[in-house]
Amino acid sequence: MMNVSRRAFLAGMAAAGGAALAGRWTFGHPHMPDIKSGVDRITLGRTGLKTSVLGIGTGTVGGSQQLAMGSENFTKMVRHALDRGIHYIDTADNYSTHVFVRLALQKVPREKYFIQTKTRARSAEVLHADIERFRRELRVDYIDSVLMHCMTTATWPTDMRPVMDALYEEKQKGRVKAVGVSCHGWEPLVASVDVDWVDIQLARINPFGMKMDGKPEDVAAVLKKMHDAGRGIIGMKIYGETGLNSRDERLQSLKYVLGLGCVDCFTIGFTSVEQIDETLALIEQALQQGVHA
Repeated sequence: MMNVSRRAFLAGMAAAGGAALAGRWTFGHPHMPDIKSGVDRITLGRTGLKTSVLGIGTGTVGGSQQLAMGSENFTKMVRHALDRGIHYIDTADNYSTHVFVRLALQKVPREKYFIQTKTRARSAEVLHADIERFRRELRVDYIDSVLMHCMTTATWPTDMRPVMDALYEEKQKGRVKAVGVSCHGWEPLVASVDVDWVDIQLARINPFGMKMDGKPEDVAAVLKKMHDAGRGIIGMKIYGETGLNSRDERLQSLKYVLGLGCVDCFTIGFTSVEQIDETLALIEQALQQGVHA
């Protein structure tokens, strides 16, 4: 299904539309826990790994906004998030935020946080070197999740096979707990559906179609199929890129994503403790209301 069109793909997924396409709430979804807050722990698909519903992103505009905070302010923000119960830190090699993350997590027990990072490696040799460097930069023995970053073609499952095999080797050695992919574009996203190698899929999702790989209803149908197959689904771009303009829009987006029933958790790029506190409050409000806006 490398070159499948949107029309052909969706035509074969009528059953997958259901609640996701209609935008209906599915808090009773058989594969989703009954969450009550943004700090509740969920299990990422078949991985067995647990993390908080809300994660701290470090890649807003390529990480530039987090880097502009400076290490001290970034550390204060991350420690505030940990104190609130947020467990998940999302980073990537090309965000240049590994050192910031390491400093923010100094002396924090390893079991108290979940780190996901990403590699742009295009060969097995570079991938193995990346994993060694990432562990050194983050000062960890293992990384919870490592993704191949930003797949842009429908042929990535074939083109990236050497890197996939190398990541699997790192997983077998215990230096990586889960492997996966992030995609930029509809065709690479569709190509991901039948790639059983993927443990975790990082996908752009919001109800406004901002910075996404397709129409929200189309992307939601793809993610539902992946989730039903046991994939851990992590959402990103919940607030677009740099944040939606109003609190009501942010609430609407959180309602939509939480109501899909196929997004296990999500990462948002924050630059202040106030943003974190607002989002945790909005998540609780969305869950309490329980009706799609």
